[in-house]
Amino acid sequence: MGTLRYTQASNLDKFIENNLLPDTTFRKLVKEAIDVICTFLKERCFRQSCLPVRVLKVVKGGSSGKGTALRGRSDADLVVFLSHFTSFHEQLERRGMFIEEIRKQLEACQREKVFKVKFEVHSRWQNPRVLSFSLSSQYLNQWVDFDVLPAFDALGQVTRGYRPDPQIYVQLISESFQGGEFSTCFTELQRDFLKQRPPKLKSLIRLVKHWYQLCKEKLGKPLPPQYALELLTVYAWENGSNETYFNTAQGFRTVLELVVDYKQLCIYWTQYYNFENSTVCKYLINKLQEPRPVILDPADPTGNVADGDPESWLRLAREACDWLTYPCFENSNWSPVKCWNVPVRPPPSCCPFPSTSCTQLGTWSWRPFSPKQVRLYILLSFWPQSEGS
Repeated sequence: MGTLRYTQASNLDKFIENNLLPDTTFRKLVKEAIDVICTFLKERCFRQSCLPVRVLKVVKGGSSGKGTALRGRSDADLVVFLSHFTSFHEQLERRGMFIEEIRKQLEACQREKVFKVKFEVHSRWQNPRVLSFSLSSQYLNQWVDFDVLPAFDALGQVTRGYRPDPQIYVQLISESFQGGEFSTCFTELQRDFLKQRPPKLKSLIRLVKHWYQLCKEKLGKPLPPQYALELLTVYAWENGSNETYFNTAQGFRTVLELVVDYKQLCIYWTQYYNFENSTVCKYLINKLQEPRPVILDPADPTGNVADGDPESWLRLAREACDWLTYPCFENSNWSPVKCWNVPVRPPPSCCPFPSTSCTQLGTWSWRPFSPKQVRLYILLSFWPQSEGS
C-alpha cells in the first residue's frame, strides 16, 4: 500500500482509488456471505426455538451498509429487529437471552452442515450486547468479522425521506440511562444519513478512516471513536463545499484542522430530530452544554459520539498537527493546501439558544416554545461563544 504522508495533494484521489476502495470481487463475496446470514436470521433462526419471537427485519449497518468500507477491512454489523421487544427497556433487559439463542442455532446449523460457510463464535460472556463471530468459505481467502445485535423496532417501516415521530425520541429520552445505548435501533437512519451522499465524499471518509487507522497503529492508545471522525468529515463537507466534486486535499485538511480545534466542537444535525418538541428541545439544550467536543449522532440525540477520554482527543490533535506539515497537504509549488472555511459549530439558523448563556440554562424554569417562537429566538439571541467561555 502506498504511503499516505508522502503522497502529493494532487495525487490523493489516485491514492484512494489504488489503495482504499474495496476490491470488487471480495466485496461481492462478502455480500453473498451477509445474505447467507440474513436469510438464516429471518427464516431459520427461531423456527425451532421455544422463544415466542419472530424477526421483523434484518438491517445491514456499519461501513458495509453505509458504503464507506475500506479495502482489507471486512467488518459487518447486522441488526436484528425482534417482535419480542416492545420498548427500549426490554431490549436492554432481554437481549442477552436472544443473543444466546442465536448462538445456539448458528452452532446447531453448523453441525448439521446446513451452511456452506464456516463460523467461529466469539461472544460467550453473560448478557452481552452483541454476538460476534467470524465467517469464511471456500471462496473467501480470509475471515469476515460479523456483529449481530438484537434491537427494538422503534421506527417501524423506514422509507426514503422518513422522519421519525418526535414521540419516539421522547420515549428514547425517558428510557435512556447512558447516551447512545440504543443507537442500534436507529441503524437505518444512520445508514441512510451517509448512503445517499456523493461517492467522492464517501472516498474522503475512507481517506480520513485510513488516516485514523494509521494514528491508531502508531499511538497504540485509545483514540476518539472512528464514527466521530466520519461525522466530522460529513460536517466539514456540508459547510465547506457541499459539492459533488471537490478538492480532496482541501477536505482532508479541513477535517484535520477541526480535529486540532476539538475543544470548540459542538456539532449536530436536525434531519431526524429538532427543537420543535418541548421535551426533545429541553434535552438537546442540556446535551449541547456538555464539555466539548460535542458531536451528536444525527439519528440518536442521546449519543455524543465524541464523548470519552479527553486525552484521546489531545493525542489525535497532536498527531493531526504533525500531519499538516506533510507533502499530502502541499500543492505542486510547495505552498500549503488551503482548508475550507468551516465553523466549529453549526450556523446560527440551527441553534435555538445563545451559547454565551449555556452556563445559565440549567437554572431556567422550562416552558415549551412554539416553532415560531423558536425561530424568532434563533434570530435574536444566538452569538458565537467567546474563546474563554
